Formats: sequence, structure tokens, C-alpha cells
Amino acid sequence: MTKIKSNRYRYRYRYRKTKLVFLGTSFLILMGVGGVFMEYRASGYSVAEILNYLDRRVEGHPRLEKWTAPVFARIRALEGSSEFQAQAAQPFLIPPPPPRWGMVPLKGGEEQALIEPYLSGVWLVPPGPVHRILHVGPSESIKSISVAASMARDGDVVQIDAGDYHEDVVASWGQNDLLIQGVGGNARLFAEGNSAEGKAIWVVRGGRIRIENIDFMNAQVSDRNGAGIRFEKGDLWVRNCLFFANENGLLTSDEENSSLVIENSEFAYNGAGDGFSHDLYVGKLKSLVVLASYFHHANVGHLFKSRAARNDILYNRLTDEMGGRASYELDLPNGGTALVLGNIIQQGTDTENSTVIAYGEEGMSGPDNALYLASNTLVNDKEGAGAFLRVPKAGARVVSVNNLLVGYGEYHVLAGLVSSNDRSVDWQAFYRPLRQDYRLEAPVEEQLHYETPSPSLAPDIDLVPRAEPVAPRQLNLLKHGPVYPGALQTLAP
Repeated sequence: MTKIKSNRYRYRYRYRKTKLVFLGTSFLILMGVGGVFMEYRASGYSVAEILNYLDRRVEGHPRLEKWTAPVFARIRALEGSSEFQAQAAQPFLIPPPPPRWGMVPLKGGEEQALIEPYLSGVWLVPPGPVHRILHVGPSESIKSISVAASMARDGDVVQIDAGDYHEDVVASWGQNDLLIQGVGGNARLFAEGNSAEGKAIWVVRGGRIRIENIDFMNAQVSDRNGAGIRFEKGDLWVRNCLFFANENGLLTSDEENSSLVIENSEFAYNGAGDGFSHDLYVGKLKSLVVLASYFHHANVGHLFKSRAARNDILYNRLTDEMGGRASYELDLPNGGTALVLGNIIQQGTDTENSTVIAYGEEGMSGPDNALYLASNTLVNDKEGAGAFLRVPKAGARVVSVNNLLVGYGEYHVLAGLVSSNDRSVDWQAFYRPLRQDYRLEAPVEEQLHYETPSPSLAPDIDLVPRAEPVAPRQLNLLKHGPVYPGALQTLAP
């Protein structure tokens, strides 16, 4: 009897000890999370970000999840529950796709010279002679895009008549020196539940391929990763294309010898709503060049995410706008060399993340890591805490010059920041900021003058803008050079 009584006492003691440990751990968690919350404004993270991050950290640890779930739920109930509920309840409204009337193309000369310094060697080699031209359309002998893809050979030109295509639009392309273009306007491809290889409307894995004047819409696949284009291998140039309401706009592989160029294109309303699919998602390619393009209204994912070793992001509009709920506007999670020059980058009010630009958050994966931000207009419409730029890891050089900032937040750079002539302004400085018209109004404040960057800041990179973005996806050449900080040099009327 004595032995049994002694064991009961031990078990009761152990139970009490376990209970005390549980209560103490819960208290520490509450205090720790509370401390994080008290500091969240200084850190630049929102309440939602902190709790979502902590949820992800304990995921897969059942005991921790059991203890932390009620704690996090209580914090959500006490602090800004409306913030979480509003985000979860808000529908993501996708309008009808816009009509496509073609583009005013870049016409060589000075305009074409803007992009040439950033192109990889493969694009500087002139294409070979055209082998043949394949005509596709309702009144042509080839009526199906999928048939044209099976017939195409190296050196061919595939011309698709402008119009809406709802059948036989999915295809895989593996040729070299191939040009695929809409003629007479854009050819609009509606997936209608179909996909090439269960991946995308088009799968591209050829040599050097150019795609022009094509719209990719409504790609959906079983793994919720359906893309307008899945680019897997080779070198791809996308020009004057629209990626609309796909689970991923354009998605690439991690082929380290491949290059991607995007010019005068639009990415809108893409994303499956899971936070892992984006308007544009580029893997570990050799290089990425994006010029005069328009990214907006991503569904929870990022407007622009790239793991490429080299990124040149020039004269674009990355604006989430009313109704958008993108996470980051620009995410370069693995660092690399990145030039972000002459862009308008705006974070909307309904974002689930308070960071506008993130660099190196998952660690620097390559030997060369440098971020150059020059002559951008950075806008944060989300109230409260925020970060225009977040670089949480050491090991990269960060140069920021002649940028114009408006809204909430600041730079959060762990180390290596060199800043020159970055200016903050009030909303009143802009013409119509509620409509994403960030032209400065005259008279311009005296402090808002452009300063030529020192060559020592970037010995091998030109930080002086040669153009400005024009809505929605065009350029205006700066004939007399920049005058003001920010992306836009033309004053409002």
C-alpha cells in the first residue's frame, strides 16, 4: 500500500510539475509574442505578418501547435481582429479581361538602345534566315495553335490572327530561333480548363524563342500552379503580352543557363490565393530583364518574384492599386545582382504584408550580391507600420539613390546600406495619387532636385535613368536627362 501511495504521489507531483511547465511556457510565449507585438511597428512588420510567420514556424510540431494555437487565436481576437477578418472575408474580384488593340512598338534607335546593354549574349546574335511562316487562324489552313506547335521547326515564324481562341490553345514549344506572334492585334488564348502537360497554357523549353502579341488567360491545373507560360529551358523573350487571371502569370524553372526578357507586357489578377503563386515567378535563371511592363492586382502572392542571379528591372509599374491584395510588390529572396531603375512601385491598402521590396530574405545564394535602387517612386498606401525596403541578411551591398518615397515606413537594412538623395514627400506633392498618377505638381519643392550619383557607387552599372514609365506599359525617353528624384520627370499639367 505504501508503495502504491508513493507512486500516486509521484504521479501527482509530475502532473503538477508538467502543468507548471505548461503554464510557464504559455506565459513565456505570451510575453514573447507580446514583446514582438509591442515592437512590431518599429520592426516594420504588421500584426498579421507576425502571427502568420509564427504559425508557419510551429507548423509540423503538434505539441507546439497545440499550445500556441489558443494563444495566437487570443491575440488575434484582442489585437486587430478586424484586420484579419476583413482580409479573409474580402472577395478577390476579377474584372473581364481588357480588350487588346496591339501596341506602339519600340522602333529601334535610341529606344531599342535602352534594353541592349542589359541583354545576355544569346540575344545579341542575329537570328538566322526565316525557314517558313505558318499562318494560324479561323480563315487559315492551320486553325489550331496546338497543330501549329506540332508542325513548327527551327527558324519558323508562327503568325496567329488576332482574336479570341477558346479551343486547342494549349501547346508545348521546343524549337530554336522561333518567333510566335499575334498579327493584326493580340491573339487572346482562354485556357477553358485545359493545359499543356498539366502545367500551363504554353510550355516553353526550346532554344531561343520570342513570343509577341499573345494574351494568356485563366490557366488552372490540379496543383493550383497553372501558368500562362511555363518556361523551363532555353532563352525566352516575351513582348507585348498579357497574363490575366492565371494561377501563376509566368512561371520558370531553375535552369541556371537560361535567360528571360519581358518587354511592354502586363501581368494582372494572377495568383491562386495561397501566397505561393504570383503575377511573375522567376526561378534561378542566369538573367532576367523586365522593361516597360505593368504588374498589378496579384491575389495574395507577389507582383514580382525572382531568384535570378542577375535582375535588371527598368521603367516598370508595379502597383497593386484598389482591390489588389498582393504580398510583396518586388521580392528578390536569394539576392543576386539587381538593378531597380526608374520604376513606380506601390503597395495597396489591402496587402497582407507591409513590405514593398524584399531582398535576400531566404539568404544570399550566389557569390555576387548587390542591390541598386535608383530613381524609383516608392509608395506605401497601407496605414501603420511598413518597410519600403527590407534586407534582413548581411552580405550584400545596397545602394539607394534619388528615390522618392511617400507613405508609411522606412528602410530596414541590416548592413551595407549606402543612401544618397532619397527624398520623402507628402501626398500633396503628387497630381492624383489615388489614381496612381505620381507626377509631381508644380511648383516642385526646392529640396526635390536630382543629384548625379557618384561613379564609385556602382562602377559597372549606370544609375542614371534614360526614360520614364508611361501608363500602362510604355516609355517616354528623357531627352534632357532627369531633373527630380523618383521615376517620373514630366510634371503634371
